[in-house]
Amino acid sequence: MGFDAFAEFRMDGHRVVVTGGAQNIGAGIAKTLSGAGAKVMIADLNGDKAAETAAAIAAATGNDCRGMACDVTDQAAIDAVVAATVDAFGGISTLVNNVGWGGRQDDPAAIPEDEFVRSYELNTISAYRMSMACLPHLERAENASITNSGSFSSAVPAYDILPYATAKAALNQMMVSLAHMLNKRVRVNSILIGTVITPGYADAGITPEMQERMMHPDNLIGRPGRPQDVANAMLWLCSPAGGWISGQTINVHGGGNVVRLFGH
Repeated sequence: MGFDAFAEFRMDGHRVVVTGGAQNIGAGIAKTLSGAGAKVMIADLNGDKAAETAAAIAAATGNDCRGMACDVTDQAAIDAVVAATVDAFGGISTLVNNVGWGGRQDDPAAIPEDEFVRSYELNTISAYRMSMACLPHLERAENASITNSGSFSSAVPAYDILPYATAKAALNQMMVSLAHMLNKRVRVNSILIGTVITPGYADAGITPEMQERMMHPDNLIGRPGRPQDVANAMLWLCSPAGGWISGQTINVHGGGNVVRLFGH
């Protein structure tokens, strides 16, 4: 048999939880990890959609993929997902904290304070809670990892989505610190995702006109991202191929904005 350069990207034997995996980027991540051989539990606020997506993924990949309802701001719901995953798959080796959402504010100077609190709970605290709930099982697994769907908005000025961007910046700090806390036991990384056009943009208050402009971003690649672009990076970080990577925030954003000192 010849050398297989893709062998370490296989996820056979891995047991994965993907939060927010019923649609959009999360569904792409779940399908890719399943296609690489993992058993996947999709945990999503929309339980019916999670089950529907899981069934479609299982049919496409031939691997065990399940879905269930989970409000990641509810500790009891998190505990139920962990228990169900361990019962179904015999453990947890891989956690993908993909849940995240934030609406656009027309007037950044008039954002209610409780909007910041809600965003922090959803985009930051929920990832910590899920990570801690999975930790006893992760510590018993080989190539255990926690990988987070972060945002490029956490690293650049983003005043029109200020609560979201602020919470995602906090996620970066928290997860890098967690990587050091869990050194040698569980790898922890985050992907800073750029513009990926999904139906979720409309729910966040991004108008069709804005979305059209976003379809032609001024980045080094010259196009917006696809869910598969993020899923490919996620596979690398979760699989044995990423086994020497921890404590990192990896940019997946088309190369970022082009900087021109003297115009076009």
